[in-house]
Amino acid sequence: MRHLVLAALAVLLAAPASAQVEVAPLAAPDYFSLGSRDTGLPGDLWRDSSGQTATTLIPVLGAGPLTPAARDLAWRLLATAAVGPAGAGRDPAVAGARIQSLLALGRPGEAWAAAERAGNLPTHPALAEAVAETALIVGDDDRACRVANDLSVGRGELFWLRLRAYCEARAGDSVMAQLTLTLASEKQRDPIIARLIGAVIAGAGDPGAASVRNGLEYSLSRRLALDTTAAKGASPGVAAMIAGPLPPQPMPDPGLAGRFVRPEGRAAEFDALLWRTQAADARARPRHEAAVLLAIALGATPTADQRAVIAGFTAPPGVAKSGRLAALDLAADAGLKGETALLALAIIADAEGKPRPADYVPIVSALRRVGLTGAAAAFAGEAFAALQIE
Repeated sequence: MRHLVLAALAVLLAAPASAQVEVAPLAAPDYFSLGSRDTGLPGDLWRDSSGQTATTLIPVLGAGPLTPAARDLAWRLLATAAVGPAGAGRDPAVAGARIQSLLALGRPGEAWAAAERAGNLPTHPALAEAVAETALIVGDDDRACRVANDLSVGRGELFWLRLRAYCEARAGDSVMAQLTLTLASEKQRDPIIARLIGAVIAGAGDPGAASVRNGLEYSLSRRLALDTTAAKGASPGVAAMIAGPLPPQPMPDPGLAGRFVRPEGRAAEFDALLWRTQAADARARPRHEAAVLLAIALGATPTADQRAVIAGFTAPPGVAKSGRLAALDLAADAGLKGETALLALAIIADAEGKPRPADYVPIVSALRRVGLTGAAAAFAGEAFAALQIE
């Protein structure tokens, strides 16, 4: 019998290579395909868009103030489930930045849609942190703890030490939780974190007031049954969870912008707007000129005589960087929806949420040209309102 087994083994080992099973590595997931399909933006949003532009600009969207129209476009752009820009769609670091920006925009539900099924976390701490933070905010502490336990890179960083201390306390391992909390405190003392995790470890006593500066504090405060609604300093994602789901918001009346988006009557509206500009006094004329330029960006087509009048306009220029404007124009000419939207938002972010009227003109024109007419009208409506033109 032993000889038969050895003979069979020899036959198996001598099998030709063509008969052996080849295991091909799995392709990296496209993280941008995770998300929401209820954003109003199309599934081909990122087709042919620059991966490098996405890598550079996506982190910007949650880093500073944006106008209301920009915030609305930003969350829709980041939340849409669509194949991502070449390269960037499969980059875990970009995926993490996308989730973090959604949290910073106060959209935890959309962030969770992009994070819930994200893979390859153990070796990508930036993406893992974004997923764990979102899980803590939306109340899936078990998922946050699994991410922390599975992590193989960067386990000694402060975020993970604090989270593991909490997870160990949740699991009833008070000795290990206290040791991990001590290690975290040696890196950076935080009396609020120490107080809240300490209360979970002790399982008794007065835990003090709630704190909601981040997902971990929010989760700790919930576990300790503290009043999170009275806490100050909530991060945008946490604040949105405390406030609860937003009720359906009626679309604002786009006013003059809406009338220019529709082709019918556009010429008559433009004639009236240009007449008002010519009739305005010297002080009011620049804002009327800016309004005329916005109308053109929305699709109004001046006659030859009107073009001659427009050539004499002296409305103040914007503050947008020349490189941003050139890239925006190139992306719009190529019909790149996602890249155009990203560059438009970057112009608003560069202006720290306070763009000049002239900055809106190329944004509105570019968004309209790539078919994002709703966003174009929203930006134009914002600009007309600032100019006090109805």
